[in-house]
Amino acid sequence: MSVPVKKKTRTKTGMRRSHHALKGINVSYDEQGNPQLPHRANPTTGMYKGKKVVDTEKRVERRVKKLKKFQ
Repeated sequence: MSVPVKKKTRTKTGMRRSHHALKGINVSYDEQGNPQLPHRANPTTGMYKGKKVVDTEKRVERRVKKLKKFQ
C-alpha cells in the first residue's frame, strides 16, 4: 500500500466534505394543513394527484382490529 507523501490541508479536507451535509426533506401541505411527502398518497385523506387511491376507513378498521387482538 502506498503512503501519502504530504498531509492533507484543512482546506482540502473541508472541500471534500462539502458534499457530506444532510439535506432537508421536501414537505408539502394539503388543504387541511397536514404534512405530505412528495410522490406519496396522503395518509389522512388517501388522495394522490386528485384521486382517491387508499380507502382510509378500511385502513382504520383494520388497525383497530389489530390493536384489539393484542389487548
